[in-house]
Amino acid sequence: MTIPIFSGKRILLGVTGSIACYKAAGLASSLRQAGAQVDVLLSSSASHFVSPLTFQSVTGRKVFMDEDLWGAEGHVVHVGLAEGADLFVIAPCTADTMARLAMGRGDGIISLTALAARSPLLLAPAMDGGMWDHPATQANAATLQERGATLLGPAEGHLASGQLGVGRMLEPDELFDYIRLALAEGGPLSGRKVVVTAGGTQEPLDPVRTLTNRSSGKQGYALARAALDHGAQVTLVSTPAGIQTPTGADLVPVETAAEMLGAVLEAVADADILLMAAAVADFRPIDPADNKIKRRQGTPEILLEPTEDILEAVARQKTGTGCPRVSIGFAAESRDLLENAAMKLESKSLDLIAANDITAPGAGFSVDTNEVTLLFAGGRSEELPQMSKAEVAERIIKEAISLLKTSS
Repeated sequence: MTIPIFSGKRILLGVTGSIACYKAAGLASSLRQAGAQVDVLLSSSASHFVSPLTFQSVTGRKVFMDEDLWGAEGHVVHVGLAEGADLFVIAPCTADTMARLAMGRGDGIISLTALAARSPLLLAPAMDGGMWDHPATQANAATLQERGATLLGPAEGHLASGQLGVGRMLEPDELFDYIRLALAEGGPLSGRKVVVTAGGTQEPLDPVRTLTNRSSGKQGYALARAALDHGAQVTLVSTPAGIQTPTGADLVPVETAAEMLGAVLEAVADADILLMAAAVADFRPIDPADNKIKRRQGTPEILLEPTEDILEAVARQKTGTGCPRVSIGFAAESRDLLENAAMKLESKSLDLIAANDITAPGAGFSVDTNEVTLLFAGGRSEELPQMSKAEVAERIIKEAISLLKTSS
């Protein structure tokens, strides 16, 4: 599936001679599927592990090697590759390659292009643990970082030598997320703080059981990722959701409505945007049992009390701090969708609310799609067709950016 932040982007992928270079084919494939144009630069040593045809097959583009430097266009091929590139990623990046880059050598297609490129440089080291720990490699790493290169890893794990240690290349999905984060730099939300809540709160009945809801957290996590894609600093306040935290987001784990209240009020004190996607319990047990409730004790009588309304508390705090500048809520309803959403929009002093009917097929909890109607404080509304939660998140973030501009 095409991801907006990758669409139209041109990424150079340098692949050097490590056994880990077989993983680079998967990375190249993922980047292309996300919508990027991927030009692979394959070192001579890397071609002993993976053939150029492999990368050509997954990118649909010519693979460049050292031999291309000596053709009819050889004197400018590295300049042409570097020109207009949005990002230069070298994965895997061997100790030898790091040394060449640190010394500024230009004796191969990868090192020459690195000298000519003006785009950000991401390096994913891959080597044996002793090689990574060697003072020369550490000095080269420090030099490259001082010049603005970003080192991704290496990780600790099983190495090709059979030993355990630090030197393993990050997995392709990890590298993909770091690349995504790098492409977001300078986006429309750069320098802005966005707070996102996700998941369903859990109110304890006893040490084993909780009063909760069916929220999966998928929409909230999609919003966090979309905000990151636009360059935001993201604080994600979430209950346990079993979803990988988006790379770059600051996760604040909570469980109960009271914990979420405290975390949200602290986070939004200097925030630009609040996206309140969590499903917060309206009630909690007054007196949770200290020990597990046993069946033989008979049917328990559970008395409930209301939880504090987080959005109302945010609105009260905003009168003193002015933050968040934009507040966006969600209304998951099973009846009277627009009426209930409109009341919530007004009573919580929201700028926008996304209303979704949880009984509609392909919408609501657990599924990967959603169908929402956007209601704005000014009275405007827009019904969106069913789309993926990632697409819903992208649309809401764009509306948040627009609202933030008008609030200035």
